[in-house]
Order: sequence, then structure tokens, then C-alpha cells
Amino acid sequence: MFRLIMEFKQFAKHGSMVDMSIGMVIGAAFGKIIYSLVNDILMPPIGLLLGDMKFSNLFINLSDQHFNTVAEAEKAGAPTINYGLFLNTLIHFFIIMVVIFLVVRQVNRLRAPKEDPLKSMTRKECPHCFSNIPYRAKRCPFCTSDLSGIPENYGMERKRKKSKVKINVS
Repeated sequence: MFRLIMEFKQFAKHGSMVDMSIGMVIGAAFGKIIYSLVNDILMPPIGLLLGDMKFSNLFINLSDQHFNTVAEAEKAGAPTINYGLFLNTLIHFFIIMVVIFLVVRQVNRLRAPKEDPLKSMTRKECPHCFSNIPYRAKRCPFCTSDLSGIPENYGMERKRKKSKVKINVS
């Protein structure tokens, strides 16, 4: 139990919990905006095109009584299948997915690498001066070192490693 509390403290300290809660609040507000967009702006013209039909009043009455609206049926306690409300929810979902797609697409464009990814495959590092040179070069243009005995792919996959030098202070 103590370990669980410590992990939760660490999770909260790193800001993940704060980021997640901010995202949830923004998501809830975004959902309300989309709900209003669908119900107040998109559905009235669609209903008008379909002959003054309100999707929220489309339902299947499962009782033997007659009701004109879902509200009347609910007031009487009659069982109904509210497929119009389901259609509204599907339209909400579709619009939210389109908007999320557009936002993620823009964010990915902003995060796109500025440099051509193939450029790293056409260049290598000089093993003597560590300058970036064409991978087929036989002589370094910076330090004029002869590179004929060094493989062409030398320095293309080279990763710089941090040295692990320990200093003992006594």
C-alpha cells in the first residue's frame, strides 16, 4: 500500500496528473461546443431539408398508446427506442472525430522534421575532425585527411556515447 502511495506521489509530481486533468476539462468544454454546434446549427437545416423533422423526436413506441413526441412518452412512462437521439449522438461523434483529425493533422505538421530524412543517409562523419562530409568522399575537405582506407558507411550509424568516467574525490 505504501509503495502505491509513493508511486502516486511521483506521478503527481511529474505533472502527468495535472496535464491529464487539464486535458479532461478542455475535452469536456470541447464536447459542449460540439454538442451546441450539432444541435443548434447543423440539425435545424438538416431537419428543414427533411421536411421539418426533428431527429430528437424520432422514436419507436413499444406500448399500445400513441405519443407524438419522446417527451410525451417519457412523461407517461412508456417504453421507447429513441433512434433519433442515437442519430444525433452519431452525428456528434462524427463531427468530433473530424475536428480531432484536423487538429492532430495540424499538430503533426508543426512537429514534422525540418531536415530531409534522407540527408543523413548521404553524409557521414570524418573520423579525424568529425565534420559532416559526403559519404563517398575519399578525402575530408575540412582537415584533408585521407579516407580511402575507411569504409564508406563509417560514421553514418555512429552514436556518440557519454563517457562514464568516475572521479574519486577524497
